[in-house]
Amino acid sequence: MATDQLLWTEKYRPKRLEDIADLEQIIERLKAFVRKRNMPNLLFVGPPGTAKTTAALCLSYELYESRIRENVLELNASDERGIQTVREIIKDFARSRAVGEGTPFKVLILDECDNMTNDAQQALRRTMEKYASTCRFVLIANYQRAIIEPIQSRCSVFRFSQFPEDVVIGQVESIAKAEKVRCDDDGLKEIARHAEGDMRRAINIAEAAAASGGEITALSVTQVMGRAYPREISMMLEASVEGDLDGAMQTLREILMQTGYSGRDILRQVHREIGGLALSEGSKLALIEAAGEVDHRLSVGADPEIQLTSFLAKLSLVASGERGSMKASGPRIRPS
Repeated sequence: MATDQLLWTEKYRPKRLEDIADLEQIIERLKAFVRKRNMPNLLFVGPPGTAKTTAALCLSYELYESRIRENVLELNASDERGIQTVREIIKDFARSRAVGEGTPFKVLILDECDNMTNDAQQALRRTMEKYASTCRFVLIANYQRAIIEPIQSRCSVFRFSQFPEDVVIGQVESIAKAEKVRCDDDGLKEIARHAEGDMRRAINIAEAAAASGGEITALSVTQVMGRAYPREISMMLEASVEGDLDGAMQTLREILMQTGYSGRDILRQVHREIGGLALSEGSKLALIEAAGEVDHRLSVGADPEIQLTSFLAKLSLVASGERGSMKASGPRIRPS
């Protein structure tokens, strides 16, 4: 496929370890493996879009250079998740020796391995043990707890975290310049807000915004993403804090009906906003506890509007109590 036809996420995927942004400690450890031409089995854990697969591919490229096709196999465990895959594809690859000089083993990259069945993971553990001399495994997962303990104990664990907002903005701005697409600060900030530390998501949003509007602005990003519901959620919470429960409920109905977001999507954004409310720490703790209860009810099928309205009512009561407390403890005029 021609370079111009590639998605930006593939076109601008880093090719070498030093090209990956904001992962200095992880990159240094991986570079040490390259220098020694030896490494243990690896387990990369972290949220989506945090460069786990990119780091695995860059490591493989630096180990094998032009021989990467013969010595590296990449599988997605979401598609190949059963025990038969381990017995056939993975076993056949792992037991054959590396091609070429320099690195004496092959590398098998298994993406989204937390989706593998328990039986498949047990079979994988045995394969990792049996063919340790000919193959190293790079396992990639979003959730470490979904990987069985015997596999975890056989791997060196690397934890990837969400990218800071300034790193996301810098990467998107660099790609926009390379593509000769105009972007402004508000558009970049809007992308970072929607991406929430997911670099792949940020780049995809930027490409969609550029394709639809010809430039990356707050307006083009909002048009791609739909209504800017986080801003409306902030307004909804402010109305509750100020005692305007009817206004807050009306905004909630509009968000639920017009954006298509689920109750739990909205609650996640509400949870992020709690820390910025002008309330005491004790009140914030009470609201976080209330949010947890609402989330549980939504997870078992409760009505989103009723549950979120109950949270807004709780917020309004907490804020009202704080206002009353401030009045009661206000300055008193001593008699002369």
